[in-house]
Amino acid sequence: MILAKLAYKSLLNRRASVFLTLFTIAISVILLLSIERVRVDAKSSFSNTISGTDLIVGARTGDIQLLLASVFRIGHTNNGVSWQSYQYITNQRGVKWSIPISLGDSHKGQAVLGTTLDYFEHYRFAKKQNLSFNQGHPFLNINEVVLGSSVANKLGYKLGDHIVISHGMGNTSFHHHDDNPFKVVGILNPTGTPVDKTLHIPLAAIDLIHARASTKHDEHDEHDEHDEHDEHDEHDEHDEHDEHDEHDDLIGHPKQITAFLMGFKSPLYTLQIRRNINQYKQEALLGIMPTVTLKELWQMLAIVEKTLQLFSAIVVLVSLLGMLTTLLANLSQRRRELAILRSVGARPWQLFTLISIESLLTTLLGCLVGCALFYLVMYLGAGYLQSHAGISVNIAMLSYYELTLIGVIMVAGFIIGLVPATRAYFYSLSDGMSIKT
Repeated sequence: MILAKLAYKSLLNRRASVFLTLFTIAISVILLLSIERVRVDAKSSFSNTISGTDLIVGARTGDIQLLLASVFRIGHTNNGVSWQSYQYITNQRGVKWSIPISLGDSHKGQAVLGTTLDYFEHYRFAKKQNLSFNQGHPFLNINEVVLGSSVANKLGYKLGDHIVISHGMGNTSFHHHDDNPFKVVGILNPTGTPVDKTLHIPLAAIDLIHARASTKHDEHDEHDEHDEHDEHDEHDEHDEHDEHDEHDDLIGHPKQITAFLMGFKSPLYTLQIRRNINQYKQEALLGIMPTVTLKELWQMLAIVEKTLQLFSAIVVLVSLLGMLTTLLANLSQRRRELAILRSVGARPWQLFTLISIESLLTTLLGCLVGCALFYLVMYLGAGYLQSHAGISVNIAMLSYYELTLIGVIMVAGFIIGLVPATRAYFYSLSDGMSIKT
């Protein structure tokens, strides 16, 4: 206890240099824990984006490309799936539910997704959680839109507002469908998935707004008033009922969709129908299992994970070497202090223990400060990661692995401290004050 108290007093006496050492250790701890927490939570967020979906079907392309385009709104597929193929496949025995999706439009950089009411009933995220409404209800008319929580918050929309859809993904818009505004009728609760950044409109509206835009373009080029009648005829192709019948407008469908999600009554049906889809002769289609494809995605990104972990390990090593350098530099200046301690009866092993305790205390304080700052950084950065990267950060207690990392730093700090402690031991033996036995 006396040596521990003496070590504490010694650190206070050299607080300037000790603070710099402590700060470098704290920074390395922050970086190490932040990379590990974001890595784990990024995996979890990606895995939680879609849950309970057995198959995703789209035009034949790469498995990962189809997953990224249809679920994460990253990239796009070169081709689509015909409506006839969609109906044929989803009418097979064993299919429990299906959700058609159509992408390709946007609104101020946010993705627009055309779908049916089955989307709100069957889509699941995280551990099979269903979508819920913060305000309003699902679309019931062809000119209504349901917003993800991030879209509503970022753009300041509320129920009853009217918005205009643009053709083209992301910030690149080729045409604004300003003659077909959509009324906001629902805002979803946050999910921590790409759903939050998506605008949802009826599937029947996709071809309709494009058909109207095409007709409008023809009117401008040909100056033919008869095109207005053609526009009405094209609308009738997608809607068999009177346009004044609000709910029947949703029955229409486009000629082609981007992809569709499927759920089955049994895993056996999943494997069977997936094989049939991949061998489908009418058009080149691909069926993927989301959980399997996500594992493939993370295997591809394994090198990135290892690089980040190596980088954080190097930072920890540099900080510990910095502590070693500081301790060795201070040791040369403390030879007089050590000689005084020897003169009052301190033995060489006691000086060895004193220096070891000092390095251990410095490492411990650095880890504690680093952990405190880590939680502060996570708290302040959680919103940014959620809104810009779609990563839902879990601000919870340190995991067993994270505690192990802290333990490794503590052990490494203690080992580093043995170097100046050993030199102090030999200094004390050569100061002419060794006790003869």
